[in-house]
Amino acid sequence: MSKINAAITGLGGWVPEDVLTNHDLEKMVETNDEWIVTRTGISERHILKVEGAGTSYIAVKAIKEVLAKTNTDPAEIELIICCTTTPDFVFPATANLIAAEIGCVNAWGYDLQAACSGFLYGLSTGAQFIETGKHKKVLVVGADKMSSIINYKDRATCIIFGDGGGVALLEPNFEGLGIQDFKLHSDGNGAPYLHMKAGGSRKPTSHETIDAEEHYVFQEGATVFKVAVTNMSDVASQLMERNNITSEDLAFLVPHQANRRIIEAVALRLNVPLEKVLININRYGNTTNGTIPLCLWDYEKNFKKGDKMVLAAFGGGFTWGALYMKWAY
Repeated sequence: MSKINAAITGLGGWVPEDVLTNHDLEKMVETNDEWIVTRTGISERHILKVEGAGTSYIAVKAIKEVLAKTNTDPAEIELIICCTTTPDFVFPATANLIAAEIGCVNAWGYDLQAACSGFLYGLSTGAQFIETGKHKKVLVVGADKMSSIINYKDRATCIIFGDGGGVALLEPNFEGLGIQDFKLHSDGNGAPYLHMKAGGSRKPTSHETIDAEEHYVFQEGATVFKVAVTNMSDVASQLMERNNITSEDLAFLVPHQANRRIIEAVALRLNVPLEKVLININRYGNTTNGTIPLCLWDYEKNFKKGDKMVLAAFGGGFTWGALYMKWAY
């Protein structure tokens, strides 16, 4: 029997209609367009303003697209992995809400939280269910409503993040295409540098935590920048070496869209020319779990069957990793 690989067979993506530009932010905090673009590469980001809508709203929009594109019946979906830092609720899982909304009556699902590395963790996990033959159709969602945990008085973070997300349909492949290898890491010692101070079981919500504005993203930018560049480039390099891939062999590098300077620094360390690097941070900002699926979705028409790609990410806490795949369609 031929080896089973898990391959992406379809992509969906969605961002809200409302756009928050750098010029809009100039009216909210002490900043300006030139400063933001120079330091982050971001010109605008999308914000979900639909009343009562959470991350599941974004995910459902993206999933409906991929199901239509691939002519897949929702009842055929067996598993939904929702990679998010901003679930609709503490419980139930956002994946379960998505399944009910879409009509995935035969699917089970769960939420996966690995900050900005979540989508890579999700692809790697979903691939195991395909490779073992346990499932034939798995949806891996990467989506976040980051505006729900951003302090728009904090110019260090409010300029970076946006809302949006995407989804990949994973199915078996017998041609040697699809996900080939991955390398994932985590280090909880990085938690002080990028986290949310309150709202969890260690420091539950109270009047005091709300008054102290502790329910927003906190980031020590300089430390995160340095560690992100080192860890993303190192893990991608190790994965490429393990699979005998050179930068010349790569069709595309798909990095997490945290900051354009981070992306460029990682590409430089890997000796990958920028024309091979997928970048859309200028239009969406950092959508956390949504950046890599949105990149794949944006550039889907540029891919050819057999293209070799490396996906790389770094997230708060810290988490990081890389995944190597051969495009399957």
